[in-house]
Amino acid sequence: MVLLVIDTQKLITNEKLYKFDMFVSNVKKIINQARLNNVEVIYVRHDDGIGNELTKGNDGFEIYEKFKPINEEKIFDKVVNSAFKGTGLLEYLIDKGEENIIIVGLQTDYCIDATIKCGFEHGFNIIVPAYANTTVYNKFMSAEQSYKYYNEFMWNGRYAECISLDETLKRMK
Repeated sequence: MVLLVIDTQKLITNEKLYKFDMFVSNVKKIINQARLNNVEVIYVRHDDGIGNELTKGNDGFEIYEKFKPINEEKIFDKVVNSAFKGTGLLEYLIDKGEENIIIVGLQTDYCIDATIKCGFEHGFNIIVPAYANTTVYNKFMSAEQSYKYYNEFMWNGRYAECISLDETLKRMK
């Protein structure tokens, strides 16, 4: 089992996110539990490229302070929504023989959705803890509607197993 912490970068990890405080609290608990139980924590960062705020070299590109990697925790950088496309992450997980992936982070309707579906397509068992992914308002749905649409309707039972925080923490032991 591994924990993927996706796109929790300083620029976009802020109060605009749906249930921000709960998200931060839950992700911290999951990261701490992973570290206590030798579940590898892997970070993924999104790079929009030169000329954009969310790019290497800018402070906002770095991981949000409350989730910072420690020791030798791996970081994979991506330029598209899926954490698996062109990053080396897929090959790394296959080489390790990993089958189960817990996915947390940003944003529900973009990179989390793409990573869950691509992970499913590559044969991984995907676990999505409640209120450990989030997003912002878009012109089609509120942040709450997006969160509920993906977590309660789209992913669960199709691409992933969407479970409570407590159940996630138990499985990591």
